[in-house]
Amino acid sequence: MLTNTPSSALTDPAPGSQLAVAEALMNLLRDTTTEPRPDIQLEALTLAVSADLPVLLWGEPGIGKTAALTQLAASLDLPLTTVIASVHEPSDFSGLPIVGDDPAEQGVPMAPPDWAVRLVRAGKGLLFLDELSTAPPAVQAALLRLVLERRIGALRLPPGVRIVAAANPRSSAADGWELSPPLANRFVHLQWTHDHEVVVRGLAGTWPRATLPRLDPERLPEAVDFARRAVCGLLSARPTLVHRLPTTETRRGGPWPSPRSWDMTLNLIAFATAAGSSREVLSLLVRGTVGDGPGLELLASLDRMDLPDPEDLLADPANAVLPERGDLRQAALDGVVAAVRTRPDRARWDAAWALLVRALETGAPDLVVVPATTLASLRQEDWDVPAAIEHLAGVVSLSQRADRAADRVARVGAKAGR
Repeated sequence: MLTNTPSSALTDPAPGSQLAVAEALMNLLRDTTTEPRPDIQLEALTLAVSADLPVLLWGEPGIGKTAALTQLAASLDLPLTTVIASVHEPSDFSGLPIVGDDPAEQGVPMAPPDWAVRLVRAGKGLLFLDELSTAPPAVQAALLRLVLERRIGALRLPPGVRIVAAANPRSSAADGWELSPPLANRFVHLQWTHDHEVVVRGLAGTWPRATLPRLDPERLPEAVDFARRAVCGLLSARPTLVHRLPTTETRRGGPWPSPRSWDMTLNLIAFATAAGSSREVLSLLVRGTVGDGPGLELLASLDRMDLPDPEDLLADPANAVLPERGDLRQAALDGVVAAVRTRPDRARWDAAWALLVRALETGAPDLVVVPATTLASLRQEDWDVPAAIEHLAGVVSLSQRADRAADRVARVGAKAGR
């Protein structure tokens, strides 16, 4: 007996084959590649991870923090273990009490969770503490020993395990909490933002690759010495920066200076120096450890450490090598003028003028105006005017005329506004 069979039943594939096609499509979407690409955020993160310092990534939801950590773990060949801090109890991090045969004799051991045991068995890994800002205060307190001492109950994580956390600002976190000051002070805080070009190229199938920094073995002693001189020099001059707890709850949940965070900063400067990292990367790391104010002071101190000795410049002005950056060149010239003021004599005064001429020939002319004006005021009556002044007279005169013109424009504008 013939029955009427719908034509669609003869052509439609079975549901199982449809799922197979869907799986094939998803595999194609997941098939991406990586490429070496300059990324100061990723470089700062990788450098801090290589220095074995806990890192906390701050960023809005959906910005790519989790994806960056997944890609970092794959690039560094580290198994990734993700723990959502807010869904765990304090005992999950401090250890679960297990009663043995004779508690009076053996005590009650604190058993670690299964993910910690897996990390110990692997001997290495990237522990990702996600949604840290949604963890209540009791859980944050339990995390203190894990982040600082790498201990969970009676278990100690192996040296090959690195810790990275992620958090959303309280304004955008679900039932968010501010980080407690003790927990916040244990992290290197990095602000995570998206790069339009990186996102577009990544969605097209190519993401940037995280690589460990190449540390120069020959620069290790120099890097350590430089880091110690930088941090100790600043704290000797600014002792109030050794420990400064912020006054507001929000700022206490971020980076702030303490002996612990300065020790972390010293390590990061040494690693960045040995790796030849850029100033932008170092700035992210330093400000993310001790805060913007102390961090910027330290960066300025590092710049001054790189300045040439004024006495060396005065000894051979014709062959002097001045910094390329304008602010550093200005500081070097000001240092030379200050050295002449401290110990004035005719030869040093003439050498300073020769150095200003060299600065005029090799850099921006406006940088010599203030040092030349100050140096001219140091002239004593029996000192002849050096020929070098002729090279600088036009620049100084032009600058003075420009200043007078600017004053006239300002006065006219003020009168018009009355």
